[in-house]
Amino acid sequence: MSWFLGLFVGFLFLTRKAKVPRKPVLKKGSQTNLKDPVGVYCRVRPLSFPDQECCVEVVNNTTVQLHTPEGYRLNRNGDYKETQYSFKRVFGTHTTQKELFDVVASPLVDDLIHGKNGLLFTYGVTGSGKTHTMTGSPGSGGLLPRCLNMIFNSIGSFQAKRYVFKSNDRNSMEIQCEVDALLERQKREAIPVPKTPCSKRQADPEFADMINVQEFCKAEDVDEDSVYGVFVSYIEIYNNYIYDLLEEVQFDPIKPKWNGCSTPMRNPESVLPQSKILREDKNHNMYVAGCTEVEVKSTEEAFEVFWRGQKKRRIANTHLNRESSRSHSVFSIKLVQAPLDADGDNVLQEKEQITLSQLSLVDLAGSERTNRTKAEGNRLREAGNINQSLMTLRTCMEVLRENQTYGTNKMVPYRDSKLTHLFKNYFDGEGKVRMIVCVNPKAEDYEESLQVMRFAEVTQEVEVARPVDKVICGLTPGRRYRNLPRGGPVGDEPLVTEMTLQSFPPLPPWRLLDINDEETLPKLIETLEKRHHLRQLMTEELNKQCMTFKALLKEFDNSISNKENYTQEKLNEKERLISGQKSEIERLEKKNKTLEYKIEILEKTTTIYEEDKRNLQQELESQNQKLQRQLSDKRRLEARLQGMVTETTMKWQKECDRRVAATQLEMQNKLWVKDEKLKQLKAIVTEPKPEKPERPSRERDREKIIQRSVSPSPVPGDVFKTRGGGQSVQFTDIETLKQESPTGSRKRRSSTVAPAQPDGTESEWTDVETRCSVAVEMRAGSQLGPGYQHHAQPKRKKP
Repeated sequence: MSWFLGLFVGFLFLTRKAKVPRKPVLKKGSQTNLKDPVGVYCRVRPLSFPDQECCVEVVNNTTVQLHTPEGYRLNRNGDYKETQYSFKRVFGTHTTQKELFDVVASPLVDDLIHGKNGLLFTYGVTGSGKTHTMTGSPGSGGLLPRCLNMIFNSIGSFQAKRYVFKSNDRNSMEIQCEVDALLERQKREAIPVPKTPCSKRQADPEFADMINVQEFCKAEDVDEDSVYGVFVSYIEIYNNYIYDLLEEVQFDPIKPKWNGCSTPMRNPESVLPQSKILREDKNHNMYVAGCTEVEVKSTEEAFEVFWRGQKKRRIANTHLNRESSRSHSVFSIKLVQAPLDADGDNVLQEKEQITLSQLSLVDLAGSERTNRTKAEGNRLREAGNINQSLMTLRTCMEVLRENQTYGTNKMVPYRDSKLTHLFKNYFDGEGKVRMIVCVNPKAEDYEESLQVMRFAEVTQEVEVARPVDKVICGLTPGRRYRNLPRGGPVGDEPLVTEMTLQSFPPLPPWRLLDINDEETLPKLIETLEKRHHLRQLMTEELNKQCMTFKALLKEFDNSISNKENYTQEKLNEKERLISGQKSEIERLEKKNKTLEYKIEILEKTTTIYEEDKRNLQQELESQNQKLQRQLSDKRRLEARLQGMVTETTMKWQKECDRRVAATQLEMQNKLWVKDEKLKQLKAIVTEPKPEKPERPSRERDREKIIQRSVSPSPVPGDVFKTRGGGQSVQFTDIETLKQESPTGSRKRRSSTVAPAQPDGTESEWTDVETRCSVAVEMRAGSQLGPGYQHHAQPKRKKP
């Protein structure tokens, strides 16, 4: 039966080997609608001198407190202000690099190995320990060498051979077969490496101590059925231009050296590289076009590449930092993962199965104030560009927070800076984002530390979409070790034919000495017949076993088909249910659209009605105002008419009184005239004839004329304004004018000679006083109007 079992195992192996990979499926639990806030951590560096004033205090492992220094308190009227800021985790002055790595960077490396992207950057003022946190120091490796160490500890035995993965200029990877990879290796080995001044210089002595990490760190659940490749790149963003620090430029002694920007370099013999541009790949991810990507196979090799680029990075000596970074540096670790084929021997030659993940480690240049750094010239220009890019980063964070908090859709200004434009995909949900805020607790950095804390507070409120889990290959797990069962190589197991031959009885050790040997040949024939018979029996047994196995397979196939039918029925039922739910969803969506349309119509109708209502209200208000104006005009007209009626009544009352007085005066004058006539008639009758009067001389007449020309004195009176705009005069007294005759006896008389009065008195009618009185008072019916008439009673002499 052992040979049968071997045959059965071989049959199953061949059947299993012929299977094709299933379609890729998504891992369970992949959720695209979840968001995680940006992880912001705080690290406080120790003071340079123990006697320095400290303005930052670590309250607990999540809170720091800022104290206002003494000088600032005096400038602010003695107010002592303390401000607390919370972080995801706060690391004090005694925190080791390993503790920081385990909390912050280790999860990002684990996500990198499992196909997810990550971004880690350090932020803070100049001299706060950002480069020390990222790179480390001799004997204390930073986050970057520890990330490399963890990556190669996890995938060291699963790495593909060099040049199996080949990068292109489209931010993607290509797979080469073993033969092409071998030819590529031979071709690269045959080409001499160009000698540059950079390659001649030896590495710094701190190199070995930085990568010598004592603690062993490894990711869990690494896919053993895949091969991996690690590519690194190193760029810097200087004055908003991108430069490749790994680009090997041929040294030309005729061309000027890399000092055109007046920035001191660690390697003064390097030549000025060309700036790179940003492009967008087919998946809308940003990348640096033409950037050098170096395939590395160990931590030492990767860090050597990093150190080669670090020598080209721009640094300068400022008033606050002896080696101040003048640019933002980005060290990218790109991990390529591809599954093995069904045999577990070679890489699956399908480009769609490649998983590409990237971890970007960013060392931002420190924000600084020029009045403290005493920067001039190019240093001042560099500081301005650094602060501008950091301000753009802060603006992007504020706009993202505003859009997420208030539901607005403002455009995030990623393109205002190369730094934000390069990493905009991370904030759109292409990976996790972590930020380490480095703080220098000395009092001189209080203002800058306060701004850094405010930026960290804003950044913590920004949420980034959780990255989608990558698709996994549908091949059977354990392919790598399938050909090595129990730890042995393929071929250690006996073959089926060998098992079958070992089951036969051994041939007897006979020797055939003669062709006519009658004894040996019959025995050999008998033995072979027995073996043949045994073989027939075994063949029959094998046929029976095959029939039985076929029956079992048929039964198994029937059960599988039944299960498949049952599963298919369930699937059909679920599909019908899903289709019914989809139809119900479509019906509800149509109903929802109808309701939305009705709501829109009602909103428009409501808007129209509200507009009509506003118009009617405005019209009503205008009509009310018009009525109020008409009512006020009517009241004013009534008051005016009432005044006019009163004035007219008073005027006509006065006119009537005047006319009555004038009529009375006229009647009195008539009676008086009649009396005078009677008196004159009586005087004529009784008076004797006088002598002929002497004619006065002309000289007396001239004197008389001269005396008459004298102007009379003015008569007192009152002046009143009339309605027509004129004035009226009312005399209050009468001036009596008298004139004596030149001879003393001559009197003026009327044309009718009246007789002399018997009593010797003059006639009142010819008296000047009487005539003036009558002339001043006028007569009834005069055209001058009532205002110019005198209403006083004439004075009459007693007879």
